[in-house]
Amino acid sequence: MDSSSASELHLCPEGDLPCQFLQELQNLRGEIELLKEQVRTDALTGLYNFRFFSDTLPLEMERSRRSFQALSLIVLDIDHFKKFNDTWGHEIGNQVLMLVAQQITLTIRKLDYACRFGGEEFVILLPNTDLRQARHVAERLRESIENAPLLHDGQSLSVTASLGVDEFRSNHSDTYEGFIERVDSWLYQAKRDGRNCVRHPVVGVTIIKTTVTADEKDALFGSYDNRE
Repeated sequence: MDSSSASELHLCPEGDLPCQFLQELQNLRGEIELLKEQVRTDALTGLYNFRFFSDTLPLEMERSRRSFQALSLIVLDIDHFKKFNDTWGHEIGNQVLMLVAQQITLTIRKLDYACRFGGEEFVILLPNTDLRQARHVAERLRESIENAPLLHDGQSLSVTASLGVDEFRSNHSDTYEGFIERVDSWLYQAKRDGRNCVRHPVVGVTIIKTTVTADEKDALFGSYDNRE
């Protein structure tokens, strides 16, 4: 192919005429975006997958350190999930997973990250959210799952979940794995307490500082002395 023929391949007609190569480029870009979405999305539930969560959590923890904003994490496990598969089959098990995923999507904000962590376990990452707020989100989610039974062959199958919640703050020294383990421990506590409940650390009361230190007194009265 000579140089003139090669250059013509890169030329698109002017005006309203379609450009073959531009269309092909747009199609390729669309396919790439679809592949990116598939890589980070769980095929069954449509939520983010474990790989996406593993990449995102360290970034959000670093963002929390820099912004001094709390970051909360919810770990959710469907109660007695094996029973659905063993009693009614894997298709019903899949429907349970999709039901829970739907309730999660309806409960959280657009800036939150909901992921299928693996099997019947889900994680929800709540940026700019402290423990007090996160526990309310978890409780609303628990109630919504309990009140959204799955219908099968004319009968209503009860679905419940256990949830653990904790927060990460800029002064915490947790690693990525350590933060997950900390929240996991509260999930296990929920299971020990009978399931279908939310467990978390005691929510602290914010103490407003009302006393004035000696240095602050010196600075305050010193400013008045300098005026005289």
